Amino acid sequence: MSDKLIEVTEKEGVVRLTLNRPKALNALNSDLIAELNKVLVDLEQRDDLRAVLITGAGEKSFVAGADISEMRDKTPEEARVFASQALTTVKRLERLPVPVVALVNGFCLGGGCELALACDWAIASDNAIFGQPEVGLGVIPGFGGTQRLPRRVGPALALDLITTGRKIDAAEALRIGLVNRVVSAGELDAVAEELTKQFAGNGRQAIRSAKQAIHDGMDQDLDSALALETSLFALGFAGEEQSEGMGAFVEKRKPNF
Repeated sequence: MSDKLIEVTEKEGVVRLTLNRPKALNALNSDLIAELNKVLVDLEQRDDLRAVLITGAGEKSFVAGADISEMRDKTPEEARVFASQALTTVKRLERLPVPVVALVNGFCLGGGCELALACDWAIASDNAIFGQPEVGLGVIPGFGGTQRLPRRVGPALALDLITTGRKIDAAEALRIGLVNRVVSAGELDAVAEELTKQFAGNGRQAIRSAKQAIHDGMDQDLDSALALETSLFALGFAGEEQSEGMGAFVEKRKPNF
């Protein structure tokens, strides 16, 4: 592992981002947040992108939270700026048009949990620990946790986790719907590779449209969301993917997307 704050690797349109502050358990400081934002700005321009994987360096931690040593002496205005910068980055990750998958190894606390919540998928190793422990520091989650966590697990469970600050293991995270899958630590990369192969076997634009329909539709009333779905469904017939996909089905062959 190099001394870069974020290691970027790529294979067949799948980009893997490894947050690289293992000695600090990959805690989010201003430099790491700024570097992640810069990388995401570049990824936004990519038409050939199929998926993004995000994980933490080392075996101990995905992201253990925001960097407390940096935050402790901030004024309210400085804290507002810090949170706003982090929120901009987290929203940029969330709004990437392709599937974004968090590979959660070890601690996934505070800002780390908020980062995972912004991903479309979360695959956790069986040693993962989740939580929003900010109240124990005299503050609340500031990178979207009070809004994304109730949308993911419901308001009652979100209030439980945020107001107690308690930590949960991977099994409980799976039970409440915080993560999609739990695997052994040694299987995490293999499962991620299999998932991205599944993405690659489907229409790239169709996947993007599905993500848009779900994300944008969740913030609309049902009739508006259904109209959005209809528009995106119809748009699929304007491209080559629909012709190839349906042609392959009729011809009893695998599509070549």
